[in-house]
Amino acid sequence: MSGAAGDWAERALAAVMERVTTTEAQVGERFPLYADPRDGIWRTTGRGSWTGGFWAGLLWLRARYSGSAADRRAAAGRTAALAPWADADTVTRGLIFWYPTALADGDPEAAVLRERAARAVLAARDPELGLVPWGDAFGGPRLRARADGVPGTVPLLATVAPGAAADHLHRHLDLCLGAEREPLPAWRYEGGGAGWQPCEEPGPGWSRGRAWLLLAVADALLLPEATGHDRVRLTAAARRLLSLEGVLSGPLVPPDDRAAPYGPLDTSAAAITAVALLKLAHVREDWAPVCSYRGAVTLSTLAANHLTRGGSGRPAGMLLDGCYDAGRGLAERHELVWGDFFLALGLASLNGLADLTRV
Repeated sequence: MSGAAGDWAERALAAVMERVTTTEAQVGERFPLYADPRDGIWRTTGRGSWTGGFWAGLLWLRARYSGSAADRRAAAGRTAALAPWADADTVTRGLIFWYPTALADGDPEAAVLRERAARAVLAARDPELGLVPWGDAFGGPRLRARADGVPGTVPLLATVAPGAAADHLHRHLDLCLGAEREPLPAWRYEGGGAGWQPCEEPGPGWSRGRAWLLLAVADALLLPEATGHDRVRLTAAARRLLSLEGVLSGPLVPPDDRAAPYGPLDTSAAAITAVALLKLAHVREDWAPVCSYRGAVTLSTLAANHLTRGGSGRPAGMLLDGCYDAGRGLAERHELVWGDFFLALGLASLNGLADLTRV
């Protein structure tokens, strides 16, 4: 490691990588979803669900960290196990496939899987709606547009159809960043002339909604295709998101729902935002220095205040205080696999192990 980030980042990354190993020993061939904050025991899923790519991505980060051939094989195996999701009707294939394949260091099987997934997502695009719908793999109406349907999907689609990737993002931005002050993160399409209507859940205060949007815009600005009028629109969207309280000002770790400021926090939203800010620091705009600073400070705060150090019956390296779904009372103060992933990705970038312009 480079050491340029400081000792705190090296210690934090070491703890998170240690947690990857203890998690692997516990879950075996299954995929972790969220863990009890008291003992670190994971709730798992056999197929990976929409979060499976984050576990495979963590394994690829560990392989970079350790340099071990065995760790590379483990990462490749979990990535290959995600292959059935390429045929599932869900736009979260962007989350499932982009991150592990982008971190796979030239692994040929991962590259083939990425192209297969990208072409499947492209085939699901609705030309009239100008986007890839949410899909019905997880139940509910198929014709929805959600903020978590753009990160990962934009760079994945861009590998085979840059124009479709841009359309998908801009259609979501048109909906989610409309006239309202707070982003509206979820919409459904209704026939009979009703068109797009906002969903009640998740609501406008959902912290991950703005975090996912910021990440997707940052990804798009780093694509070589982001030029001309498209870049102007993306820059405007980035400035709009950066102006929101809690992105460059306000609490580093937001409440899960800004409409309930005394409710549970969501460290996973903070970790996603930190990575998005560190990506924007690579974009040649006047926001770069403050984005770099705020991203690093957010990661250091997560490491200092929310990362376990071991003892008291639980392992080291757990990112606590993530909130899966407060509305359903589901895993409100837990370790979340995607929170771990984005914390690890941000730390790896500070330590010179990951290039955020490529992941």
